[in-house]
Amino acid sequence: MSAAPDAVLRSIAPYLAEWATFHADYRGTPGLQLAVAYRGEVLLDVAWGRASTETDEPLTTEHLFRVASHSKTFTAVMVMRLVEADLLRLDDRLGELVADLAGTEAAELTVRELLGHQGGVIRDSSDGDFWQRHRPFLDRDELIEVVGREGIVYAPNHTFKYSNVAYGLLGLVVERVTGLSYAKVADEMIVGPLGLRRSGPEYAADRAAEYAAGHTGRTAHDDGRRVVPHVDTRALAAATGWYSTAREMVVFGSAHVLGDETLLADSSKRLMQRAESVVEVRGREIGRYGLGLDRRRIGERELVGHSGGYPGHITRTWIDPVDGLVVSALTNAIDGPADPIATGVVQIVDLALRAMAEDADPVPPDAPVGRYANLWGVNDVVDLGGILHVIEPRLPEPATAHQRLVAGQDGLRLEPVPGFGATGEAVSVERDDDGAVTAVRLGAMTAWPVETYRAAMASEDPGARLGRMSL
Repeated sequence: MSAAPDAVLRSIAPYLAEWATFHADYRGTPGLQLAVAYRGEVLLDVAWGRASTETDEPLTTEHLFRVASHSKTFTAVMVMRLVEADLLRLDDRLGELVADLAGTEAAELTVRELLGHQGGVIRDSSDGDFWQRHRPFLDRDELIEVVGREGIVYAPNHTFKYSNVAYGLLGLVVERVTGLSYAKVADEMIVGPLGLRRSGPEYAADRAAEYAAGHTGRTAHDDGRRVVPHVDTRALAAATGWYSTAREMVVFGSAHVLGDETLLADSSKRLMQRAESVVEVRGREIGRYGLGLDRRRIGERELVGHSGGYPGHITRTWIDPVDGLVVSALTNAIDGPADPIATGVVQIVDLALRAMAEDADPVPPDAPVGRYANLWGVNDVVDLGGILHVIEPRLPEPATAHQRLVAGQDGLRLEPVPGFGATGEAVSVERDDDGAVTAVRLGAMTAWPVETYRAAMASEDPGARLGRMSL
């Protein structure tokens, strides 16, 4: 009988952490938080790397990250809660809600158009160098002035146009309808109901020591990184101000799974999650967006979620609202691979669940599970769902960068399928007197346990240490 999906996910959780942290390390990322939840249960919560390259402080699962444009999903939830309470309608117009904008071109925009980035609103103003810390983020008066002067770039519903300014305006709408500050509404509608301790809508200076430092990106592989100090985002908090941890992001993400009505009724979630826009450029689809959520198909899954880009932090969360899988990856560098890591984790989960559903022979108890390296790369041999897989962890697409191993009377072989590699060929394993694997051949070439290989490559004569290789 096949194992239950949650049991399979628990069994592969250590490998999800190994794959993700290896990938972050290989890409030169200072630090990574990763969390995975399934049907409301957090199955993985891990931190790797450094909170700051200046201090070498180890990153922990408790460090706070700026999750940036995830803020739009938080704001959309707040708006939808006001709609559910009959305090707001999606077709209410901006000029009726924010008196300072009455008579401007933006006054006719609806709440729904702002939520779905269909209002044609300027993205950040004509001077967005607050993203580079040249000046402070817009305050309320500056936001109103920008919208009145240059706010509309396209006619409403002409095309999708992503806008932080639009979500800043939604923050003003939330305050106008409730009579409370955006931060107070966030606490009452989201932070409190979910029991979040390490999430909030704006930089909290009194918690400065708890934040992971942000870091600059690289323009060449050997560039150094500089720390980017945190700032508050003022009137754009509703678009980009929130902070959180990977664990609390999957708790929030789980509230978007159908059947969990902690924050919203399923009818509201379906409205947020369906595609409001299919984003195409010159005939090529580059994305889909709902109301405060983007959409992507990964394998057979239709996922919703959001990414975030804040000066020094890049983040990504994916949610399967039907199955209940939620993955969140937070990185503390402007070029951090949060999206490929979160996407890769989803793919590995699906490799395991697909294997679980097959009637395969049991994995041999002496299978050479582990990470191996040679001159040509790195390969992981891992049990996913009861089938041995070989995965190249340097590559960001496990769904395509993998092979299977099958057991036969003469031992393990690479699965006999069409391919450019050593498909169908024998796997040989060498062991020491204690039975530990000292080398494997996945086809023709020898590979060694990764630490053995790395130690040899750091020596004066790797060939002498390893044999079967010469430099």
